[in-house]
Amino acid sequence: MNDYLAELHVHTVLSPCAGVEMIPPLIVDEALRKGIQIIAITDHNASANVKAVQKAAEGSGLVVLAGMELQTKEEVHLLCLFEDNDSLEAWQKIVDQTLPNLENNPEFFGEQFVVDDSGDFIRSEPRLLSTSTMLSFDEAFLKVIRHGGLPIPAHVDRKVYGLFANLGLLPDYLPIEAVEISARITLDQAYQKYPEIKNYAVIQSGDVHYLNDFLGKNHFHIAEPTLQEIRMAFKGIEGRKLFLL
Repeated sequence: MNDYLAELHVHTVLSPCAGVEMIPPLIVDEALRKGIQIIAITDHNASANVKAVQKAAEGSGLVVLAGMELQTKEEVHLLCLFEDNDSLEAWQKIVDQTLPNLENNPEFFGEQFVVDDSGDFIRSEPRLLSTSTMLSFDEAFLKVIRHGGLPIPAHVDRKVYGLFANLGLLPDYLPIEAVEISARITLDQAYQKYPEIKNYAVIQSGDVHYLNDFLGKNHFHIAEPTLQEIRMAFKGIEGRKLFLL
């Protein structure tokens, strides 16, 4: 077994609310500077910059998982993590079909840039990404699983886009493996306020929109830095573990 620090909720300049510094090489450099070995790229309803960050990380020792942060029709954010880019691309097609056909207003929402591995501009995404899809939370959760992915309710403690504030409960009828808490709360505080989450693995993320948001709180004791191993750690299988630092 080996030990890895992970940040599983990282945005790039494709997310309109992210800082201009969130380009692939700077993301990779900052993660490594903070001792993080695994990150997941999770832009809002989009995935076009995942491969660029993966390419920027080649040879660095940083593992970049494929992902997205989906916004459901109830305005709940759901992290969607995948083992490979093919699965993510298949999921992106589903999201594209359920995303309203609204044009982005960069002056109001922010720019949405697709970039290459060096951070150079390729194109702007014209479609508004900071909006809800037509997928319900339950629909999205189960569809991610059917596409081979891992759905994790994001920052469940937040009033905006959080599960408890918007759904009022944790749907225990769904096969939830883990939930995410924000940087604004400690694990003990989260357990006190939301005792339901004690039944699940809990990750904590910086919801990284700027380089100084990296937390590196998730300490995985696993055989290798893969999503499959992370899922095994969530369940404590064969000595694999997750600790929050």
